[in-house]
Amino acid sequence: MKTGLSYLLALACGLVLASTAFAQRVIPEDDNQLLYQIYKELVEYKTTASEQNNTIAVEGMAAWLQAAGLPAEDIFIGGALPHKGNLVARIHGSGAKEPIILMAHIDVVEAERQDWNLDPFVLNEDDEFYYGRGTLDDKAMAAIFTANLIRFLQQGFVPNRDIIIALTSDEETGGSNGIYWLLDNHPELLRGALAINEGGYGLLQDGQPLANTIQIAEKIFASYQVTARNPGGHSSLPRDDNAIYDLAEALLKIRDFKFPVELNNVMRVSFERQAEINTGQRAADFRALLEEPIPEDALARLSSSAAVNAQLRTTAVATLLDGGHASNALPQTAVATVNVRMMPGSNPQDVLRILTEVVDNPNLEVAYQGGGRLSDPSPLTKEIMEAVESVTEEMWPGITVMPTMSTGATDGAKMRNAGIPTYGVSGLFIDRNDMRIHGQDERLRKASLYSGYEFLYQLARQLSE
Repeated sequence: MKTGLSYLLALACGLVLASTAFAQRVIPEDDNQLLYQIYKELVEYKTTASEQNNTIAVEGMAAWLQAAGLPAEDIFIGGALPHKGNLVARIHGSGAKEPIILMAHIDVVEAERQDWNLDPFVLNEDDEFYYGRGTLDDKAMAAIFTANLIRFLQQGFVPNRDIIIALTSDEETGGSNGIYWLLDNHPELLRGALAINEGGYGLLQDGQPLANTIQIAEKIFASYQVTARNPGGHSSLPRDDNAIYDLAEALLKIRDFKFPVELNNVMRVSFERQAEINTGQRAADFRALLEEPIPEDALARLSSSAAVNAQLRTTAVATLLDGGHASNALPQTAVATVNVRMMPGSNPQDVLRILTEVVDNPNLEVAYQGGGRLSDPSPLTKEIMEAVESVTEEMWPGITVMPTMSTGATDGAKMRNAGIPTYGVSGLFIDRNDMRIHGQDERLRKASLYSGYEFLYQLARQLSE
């Protein structure tokens, strides 16, 4: 097994990994049982930022692959930090095509036991759902990719290209120890024609499949700080000029401002297909987005939905607030953080200029604090769209495949910037009105897990046969 230098140093210093990571795995004959065992094990590793179990988790996944016969030299584990290991494993193909990369992150956001109805780090279940932190984001895909690689090995499948899985450790915190570290330190491990990632899900309406989405692009976050300053004074002598009031007025202006609509080619296709899966006025409004100019009444109705509005334009929202220094003193400073989600191709300095104009107060300072790296959308190629559409049609006849732009961030943007077109597609169907990612009692339908398992198996085969 190949290992990164930092990982070897950690072992030399006496890093003790849980015995589970090295225990012999027995591959069950039933494919669904195989997935269940891997999924359960992965969910029950506490891979939050406050814990130090990420390397243990990827060691566990490596143990499954080795039990299935994957040579140790085709498994790499490494990372910048001893406890944040990343795994890259490869099945060699004929080399007729460039490799495909199946990527997922195994780190999860924090989850406190007292906030949940169930232990977040035990794979709980009822008749319909699996519950636990990471059951959807993103250990479902990590477990599926691991199990599918094992299926390929056991079947003796020889693809026309290498199939690579990459399980990374630092996606949720936006750090540099995951996909960034691999791209910067071992780019040869991730060279490929395209990557399949999280970010796209199947949508259920009243329990019925509505659409299968494929993420082609994502917005990029940026942080800005608005600061009001004032000489202050005694609170018994209040004045109209007040740092907190000035800041409050500025934030209300930002709340009421709407950035201009930007429709890229990806979103034009998305809105066209959203018109197909909706009915009545809502379908007509989505079709109206393709008109020039866009009718104001249709735009107003769609913009009233936070989910649609975020697809139409750059957004800005206040997320942190700090002001004053004593309860009996007029505030000398008041500071707010404004989180901006920029459309692909946006320039942070242009956004800074716009926010400064919106605040319209020379006594306030608006400053750019940094953010994610900008990335362009992945191309809607015939290869990827035909593969996704054909497998979707085979499994869910008549269901629309809908390109989307994620309003949140994934590792996809980092891969796109490295020149690897990346597509968020999973075949995991979730209720569009019950999204619990990062929330209390995160869950995934059992039926969705196993149908997504089959979807991603068939997709990988179609892309590599």
